[in-house]
Amino acid sequence: MKKIGILLVLLFFSLGSILNAQKSKAYQNAELSTDDRVEDLLSRMTLEEKFWQLFMIPGDLSDGKARYKNGIFGFQVSTKGKSGDGAEQLLDYSGGGNAVETARLINEIQRYFVQETRLGIPIIAFDETLHGLIREDATAFPQAIGLASTWDTALMHEVANAIAMETKSRGIRQVLSPVVNIARDVRWGRTEETYGEDPFLTSQMGTAYMSAFEELDVITTPKHFVANVGDGGRDSYPIHFNERILEEIYFPAFKAAIKDGGARSIMTSYNSVDGRQATANDWLLNKKLKEEWGFDGFVISDAGATGGANVLHFTAKNYAESTEQAIENGLDVIFQTSYDHYPLFFEAFEKGMIDETAINNSVRRVLKAKFDLGLFENPYGDVREAEKWNNSEAHKNLARKAAVESVVLLKNENSVLPIKKDIRSIALIGADANMVRLGGYSGPGNDLVSIRKGLEMANSNVQISFSEGVGLENNEFKVIPEEPFFHEEHGELKAGLSAAYYNNTDLSGDPALKRIDKNIEFGWTLFSPDQEKINYDWYSVNWTGKLKAPETGKFKIGFEGDDGYKLYLDGRLLIDNWRKQTYRTVTHEIDLKKDELYDLKIEFFETTGNTKLKMVWNQGVINDWEKRIEDAVKLASENELAIVVAGIHEGEFQDRALLSLPGKQEELILKVTEANPNTVVILVGGSAITMTKWIDQVPAILDIWYPGEQGGHAVADILYGYQNPAGRLPITFPVHEAQLPLYYNHKPTGRGDDYYNLTGKPLFPFGFGLSYTEFEYSDLQLSKKIIDENEEIQLSFQLKNTGEHDGDEVIQMYIKDLYASVARPVMELKGFQRIHLKKGEERTVQFKIGQKELEMLDINMKKVVEPGVFRIMIGASSKDIRLREHIEVK
Repeated sequence: MKKIGILLVLLFFSLGSILNAQKSKAYQNAELSTDDRVEDLLSRMTLEEKFWQLFMIPGDLSDGKARYKNGIFGFQVSTKGKSGDGAEQLLDYSGGGNAVETARLINEIQRYFVQETRLGIPIIAFDETLHGLIREDATAFPQAIGLASTWDTALMHEVANAIAMETKSRGIRQVLSPVVNIARDVRWGRTEETYGEDPFLTSQMGTAYMSAFEELDVITTPKHFVANVGDGGRDSYPIHFNERILEEIYFPAFKAAIKDGGARSIMTSYNSVDGRQATANDWLLNKKLKEEWGFDGFVISDAGATGGANVLHFTAKNYAESTEQAIENGLDVIFQTSYDHYPLFFEAFEKGMIDETAINNSVRRVLKAKFDLGLFENPYGDVREAEKWNNSEAHKNLARKAAVESVVLLKNENSVLPIKKDIRSIALIGADANMVRLGGYSGPGNDLVSIRKGLEMANSNVQISFSEGVGLENNEFKVIPEEPFFHEEHGELKAGLSAAYYNNTDLSGDPALKRIDKNIEFGWTLFSPDQEKINYDWYSVNWTGKLKAPETGKFKIGFEGDDGYKLYLDGRLLIDNWRKQTYRTVTHEIDLKKDELYDLKIEFFETTGNTKLKMVWNQGVINDWEKRIEDAVKLASENELAIVVAGIHEGEFQDRALLSLPGKQEELILKVTEANPNTVVILVGGSAITMTKWIDQVPAILDIWYPGEQGGHAVADILYGYQNPAGRLPITFPVHEAQLPLYYNHKPTGRGDDYYNLTGKPLFPFGFGLSYTEFEYSDLQLSKKIIDENEEIQLSFQLKNTGEHDGDEVIQMYIKDLYASVARPVMELKGFQRIHLKKGEERTVQFKIGQKELEMLDINMKKVVEPGVFRIMIGASSKDIRLREHIEVK
């Protein structure tokens, strides 16, 4: 017993020694405050270690652990390379392992940084979760604009919680979501990623989303700070907004994200704000965000934006200077797309270009986040949780519910919908009916349900006949691929064209660059053909080689572009467009013989940059849209009901100049409706669509946005009447693009808002959406009509379902300040509720009205509640006001 006692004593002292050794470094002692731990760790860090805490990239250690011996901020794990069209989608979201595999990989990566690097600083694994984690096994919910159209913050919180569970269970602790930018111009290709045009709705939906993640200790990153859509609805265009419009429209959702949503990170936008890039904007990041708002999280750049200062905005001569500008003006973390880029940014650190205080402050913010997440004590995820939550049945059901709530009924003449119970045959037309498009920033989803599949499964008594109809595109030409192009080397034919690049515009002198180009499909929009050797905006190119005809026949061959070019074939000048004017397609028809080689020479020049050039032909282009419409029309005429599913193309850096349905889809709708007047049009897409040519001919229209992996079931539920549509538009639909930008909460015009040849009114207003039932609003009561500026009153009224179906109504409360010291919007959304009522049911609905709902910015940019009269409006949309009353502030 004595020996056992001695052993226990020795063991006790040994354990104590181990624990003391572990706590010998203050930052490793969990009993100390976060601030103390941060300061201790910061004092131990080298310059290289500080830099790497401010650098985030996609990665997984497969390129060698030694590269990361100084640590790193974090990885986006399991990417498969680079793809996409810019921004964060430079990263490939196509997969990289299922949930369990990803969780194990992240744990393995984390283990290296915690156990094998000098200081043992864990990483933050990050990813995208706009409407679901963008990875294999993750549930794909309706696109963000669809979630916004539910006008249901409780549902949004539930959806976000599900996404957060799937995300955290893999070991991912930061998400680069949501997008809380305001979509006031629906030409913007990223409208689908937003919560719409209104700052209040966006704030409410964004807060519901972010709070769910932050409650589970996953950092959210609202983006893009601050407004990344400019003139013409173009992505990342420069903005020149004064402080008032920023404070009234574009800042509120970000403020709410921090104050109410608990967001601990912010992502900057690509564009410049009043002449200074958002990524290095002292007023925006330091003075406004960090000092005035008290934001104590960290600020990250959009992917590639930091070095972008010298290629996007020309405000820095090189990457080092761009880095200096960014860190000193409020950016904390540089988001890049490759490890190999780090020397470009480390140079500014290494040469002492950046103020040391700025560096340390940024590192403090990152370390604080890592300590607050508990990563130093619990860096590893639970693999069993990943298996439990990802692709779960509960989340599938939630995705279906969210999709049902997101559907907006835009038109329903003669009660075409829901589908009559005695209908036995439906013609389903349109490529989008047979596939599932999930929208931008989406993972692959699970067990995708198309509209066709949903309809077939929902009612076995109805015969569904399908015709693909016409798609989104109707191209006359396509880019000539690599295979027909050859050049000679030492008397031998090899693939590609010989290219000579000159730093002048007349092909004179010796070329600055020679290389082989596989074909001609170039988009040198932000860079030159070669950054080191060729001018950005003053160069010419000579391509020579052979063109091999794939078949015998007449070919139309030429170019798409806006630059000067000439085309020679066998020494004959076919196209002479040696001038700069406009983007267009120029072709020449010529006879070619199969397998014959033709001498090819192309001359090209550029004088202003932003080059887009494609060599195109009509070979292999099947333009059979008339036959496809004919087949669809025949099918429609043979069935009791026709459903046409039509869609749009959009996305990041895919802004739309035209809002009508692309390709020949409008012709399809008109022809089908003519053949079968009992036609329903279903719209797939994330933004507004103009319908002037066909809306009067179609009795019923549904907008389903991108409804997610369970969308087909949800659409069938709505069509058959198992569920009642109650989605509401979070954006305004214009009659015509010429009205844009068009939004409901504009300020008084001073005169009118109409055009000489077009109304200024929308096609469908903000907040619009129909139902299969009817609701009656009555008996509006205010607890007080005269109040002090700090008082809060209660509004109540009666809502009754007077129709023949159970259903939801989305009640919207708008307020207008009738007379103010500065111009105020004609109306502003200040409250909303989504309420379910059974047929014949009546309920009292209540709203509170107080300082938050009545305050404004006065002439001195101070928040006040001014004395005066306010109109309170209760309605079913911004144009459909059912009740109104006035209160007076003394």
